[in-house]
Amino acid sequence: MAAVILLLSTFVGATAAATAPADDTAQLFARADAIKMLDNASYVALMEQLELRATTLSDADKWHLRYLEAWQTAYLGQNDKATVMLEAIAKQATNDNLREKARATLMNILGLGHRYEEAFAYMDQALDDLPNVNVSQTRQQVLGEAAQLLIEAGQYDLAINYADQLLLIPDAKQYSCIGMRIKLGAEFLEGPHTNELLSRLESAADACVADHNILSADSLRLYIAALKIEQDRSNEAIALLQSSYAGMLKLQYQDQASQYDLLLAEAYWKQNNVAQAEKYAVTTVDLASKGHFAEPLSRAYQLLYQIARQKGDLRDALMYHEKYMSADNTHLDDTREKALAYQVVKQQVDAKKIELDTLNKQNKILQLQQALDHKDMETSHLYIALLLTILASIAFWLYRLKRSQLRFMRMARHDGLTNIFNRQHFVEEADPALRQAAKSMRCASLVLIDLDHFKSINDNHGHIVGDHVLKRVVHVCQRYLNSNDIFGRLGGEEFGILLLECTAEDAIERAEQIRRAIYAASSDENPDIPVSASLGIASTAHHGHDLRRLLVAADEALYRAKRDGRNRVVINISGYNGAGFNTTGTDERKATDHTSKTRPGSEPFNYATDK
Repeated sequence: MAAVILLLSTFVGATAAATAPADDTAQLFARADAIKMLDNASYVALMEQLELRATTLSDADKWHLRYLEAWQTAYLGQNDKATVMLEAIAKQATNDNLREKARATLMNILGLGHRYEEAFAYMDQALDDLPNVNVSQTRQQVLGEAAQLLIEAGQYDLAINYADQLLLIPDAKQYSCIGMRIKLGAEFLEGPHTNELLSRLESAADACVADHNILSADSLRLYIAALKIEQDRSNEAIALLQSSYAGMLKLQYQDQASQYDLLLAEAYWKQNNVAQAEKYAVTTVDLASKGHFAEPLSRAYQLLYQIARQKGDLRDALMYHEKYMSADNTHLDDTREKALAYQVVKQQVDAKKIELDTLNKQNKILQLQQALDHKDMETSHLYIALLLTILASIAFWLYRLKRSQLRFMRMARHDGLTNIFNRQHFVEEADPALRQAAKSMRCASLVLIDLDHFKSINDNHGHIVGDHVLKRVVHVCQRYLNSNDIFGRLGGEEFGILLLECTAEDAIERAEQIRRAIYAASSDENPDIPVSASLGIASTAHHGHDLRRLLVAADEALYRAKRDGRNRVVINISGYNGAGFNTTGTDERKATDHTSKTRPGSEPFNYATDK
């Protein structure tokens, strides 16, 4: 989306610059800056005119020409070569404005190339030097690129702050669409999703259409459609996306096109229109695979897995699930890499500031020691003690800095609400554990746990109560785990437990204990809020030691438990021996009616299910 910022910044002065006299060097530069994204052929022609004047250009204009050449190199897709050219400009150019433009472009290119740590380093330099720049267009470019990069790292508050700064620049009227798109996008990703946010998104989209900024309007429409799908207003989402679909395709932004197709697929799926959902999901896979867009690719494969499972095509379901796992891991790795890169650069900047502060204080110590040579020994000791105290405080801050780094690493591995493994780290721990179990010929079992009707708890009692229920369930489950078992939150109200050195029979018994304990705990603590869980089991005895195969098998068992009435344990014994499912016993709660419909094809890692 960083290209959006460049597109608007070039659009803004195009009309005024188009009439400038061609024989004036300054006007040639102005025209080139204005049309480089609107008319590349004319831009190249202007570049040729400027290159003919290269020998007569001032040093500042020569650097400007090198920047325009670097930009064209990046436009042609030669990002590595463009990066080298822009880095030289950012370090050596004599003009503050030009150095800032180079750094802003580097943020864009390095981010697209997954060189996040370098991108954040240039962002820090650009923001430090921004007060020295008085060219509004450059300030807006830097703030826009910084805000977009921070959104990708999950730093939504900072991104909103920089978007607000962009909008406050006196002549930022032409940039309001970009600023609002970035700000509202950060608010959407941060949550919560309210009707007030939806109203602001719709107003901003209308304003961008009025300003003929279609690219920003299309980006805002994606957020609007996602909110309407979330609110079960799929018909409105489909109408919105289809009405702007043809215009969106004309812009030829493949990332945006893949997001459009994905949302259409998810909206049609909500309407149980399987044919249309499958059509748009396949289109999403095609676009996202070519452009390496990990998030839409992951979600499209997840939807195709659900469709195949609903059709009963288990071979395709397994294939799509494996592709979903691979794409989702790539997306999660990329997201985590951005977040870690931001933290690494932030810690490095903080460490450098502390190091400089330490050197300054050490210099003061030397100066004081020299001055104290002429004073009484008692006074000398007092000053030295004071300075040692200052050094101790610096050491304490360095210690706190290291602790914050370790805390961040823990946050990257654990679920923020329940403090157990998140899905990514659960997979990272379970895979090698299963490989080790296979080498030593030991049995293991995978248990998937899904809370029944959890959405109704959130809807009727609020998310605070829902969060309390999730933490209470985790606490109950931990009482029945061994020290070597692996426990993680796979998403929403779904949890996974890998029981190592546990046979299928033992897994059934332990799962039954957990199921009864969850129901008993909810009855004792909140009798007005009944909580029960459905559990699906897959054992290595039946499905081998491959984690993905176990996940699919356990999810099939969990789906059977949901379909058969919930609040029960089901083990999938179909595998090498060709057997079927086995359902374990139930408690007294089974006497009541729990036969409510589940959405067909409910996925194993669904963050917002109807279960």
